[in-house]
Amino acid sequence: MARKAREKSTTGIYHIMLRGIDKRDIFLDDEDREKFLDYLAKAKEKATCLIYGYCLMDNHVHLLIEEGHEHIGESIKRVAVGYVYWHNEKYSRTGHLFQNRYKSEVVEDDTYFITVLRYIHQNPIKAGLVQDISHYKWSSYIHYIEGSEDLINLDIAMNFFISQDKFIEFMRTPSSEQCLEENIKVRYSDKQLKEIILKLYPKQDLISNLTKEKRDEFIRRIKQYTNASNRQISRVLGIGRGIVERVDK
Repeated sequence: MARKAREKSTTGIYHIMLRGIDKRDIFLDDEDREKFLDYLAKAKEKATCLIYGYCLMDNHVHLLIEEGHEHIGESIKRVAVGYVYWHNEKYSRTGHLFQNRYKSEVVEDDTYFITVLRYIHQNPIKAGLVQDISHYKWSSYIHYIEGSEDLINLDIAMNFFISQDKFIEFMRTPSSEQCLEENIKVRYSDKQLKEIILKLYPKQDLISNLTKEKRDEFIRRIKQYTNASNRQISRVLGIGRGIVERVDK
């Protein structure tokens, strides 16, 4: 069956996600992340594309990008191919690193633009890596705070707010938006889900000792990050399915 053609953005702006094949980590240390950003900067210069946001997670990358004089697919390919070649050389491996096809969605209006940017910046919080987006060094949020335009084009996002304080307030406001990942159906085995849960909450075996509020917030984080079913979450956590079902994302 032929693949569905990608939707063309009338603004030229896209939310892109690159994910490791079989959910494997694509970054094993900070040098890897720095090298990926180097390839992203080279692609920006070569293709004259504009980059508005990014977040590098262990096994996937989010980008908010406007295509330049070449098709967006060529720019993403330029980054991915360069990084995979370098990564394979460093770790003496061969074969694919990313899933064959990157995920994308069009960004057609101002409201969704700023929604996607917040979603990208809040990814590390939803993954349980940090409590505050300012504590995560591998996203474009730090560029906006420091006013650094070496990689990120800041003007569009900042023009939505009367001050930097208002921008910070919006970016830090808790949000349950799913954006691109809402349409991605990733199924985890019970073993894989338990490993993810242990990263989010290392003392998972003590969940019965949590207050109802803290327990529900923990379950909510699992739902937001994994999209696992209520049945699977209740099975892996060893708690009643009704408890899980009552917790909204």
